[in-house]
Amino acid sequence: MPSIFKALATITAWILFIFGFLALIGGIFVSIGPSTGVSDMPKPLLAWAHFGYGTVNLALSVVAMKLRRVFE
Repeated sequence: MPSIFKALATITAWILFIFGFLALIGGIFVSIGPSTGVSDMPKPLLAWAHFGYGTVNLALSVVAMKLRRVFE
C-alpha cells in the first residue's frame, strides 16, 4: 500500500480524536453553564448530544488507528 493511506489514516484519527475530546469538554460546559445558546433544545438533551457525539468520534478515532496498523 502507498504511504499516503497511512498518512491519511493518521490525520483522520487525530482529527476525530480532537473533535471528540472537544465535544466532551463542550458537553461538560453545556451541562454546568447558565445557558445553552439554543432556545429550542433543552439543556440536558444538548449535553447528552455532546457526550454522544464525542464518544462516537473517540470510538471512530480508535477504528482509524486500527486501520492505520493494517496499512503498515
